[in-house]
Amino acid sequence: MTTPALSWQQLTGMDESHLVDLPCGHRMREQAGQAFALLQTDAREAGFDLVIASSFRSYARQLAIWNAKASGERPVYDEQDEPVGMSSLTPAQQLRAILRYSAIPGSSRHHWGTDIDVYDAAAVSTAYQVQLSAREVSSGGVFDALHCWLDQRMQANQSQGFFRPYARDTGGVAPERWHLSFAPLALPCSGLLHGDLLRECWDAAGELLLRAEIEGDMAEIMRRYVQVPQDWCPAL
Repeated sequence: MTTPALSWQQLTGMDESHLVDLPCGHRMREQAGQAFALLQTDAREAGFDLVIASSFRSYARQLAIWNAKASGERPVYDEQDEPVGMSSLTPAQQLRAILRYSAIPGSSRHHWGTDIDVYDAAAVSTAYQVQLSAREVSSGGVFDALHCWLDQRMQANQSQGFFRPYARDTGGVAPERWHLSFAPLALPCSGLLHGDLLRECWDAAGELLLRAEIEGDMAEIMRRYVQVPQDWCPAL
């Protein structure tokens, strides 16, 4: 059965009608949610408690996160998990500091209902505050074992269709080992975003801070921070 394409409103997080509720309280597209349940079962058999930290994120939520970082109300961190001194940066530098870990509203893969951030609940106490940081998922980190297992499953094409779009640093978005994407549904979405579509969102849904800086280098930002390497899911 052919999966219907997302509308532009769904693609940019302004319409949530493509989502279903999962038992865990998160929302995804139905096929992606079913595949994640299978991956959870596989992980449980291997001794991991695979849990979603973040799934669908609406345009409004992404806009709030973005503007809070751009205005200094919310900290921005670098690859060493250290806060960035945003006040000492030019607007163009501030933009790129935010883009290392946060997508421009309308361009986030979390809008699609295909992408999730995950961790191993069995590796920490219930009081532990998950940060989704490089330290947690790097060698020796609290969630490293889970991601080594996921690496093996992906290499064997046994990860139920989930792969990492931000597996390595290509000079744009920083590596996010915790970010998984359901490739069968995400691949058709990735080629649909373009600058005019994003501008339409920005015009319709509240002020976007640093917009002038984004539009001043739109083609390069789309290439480095929105597009992902073509081989992000080589098994497919």
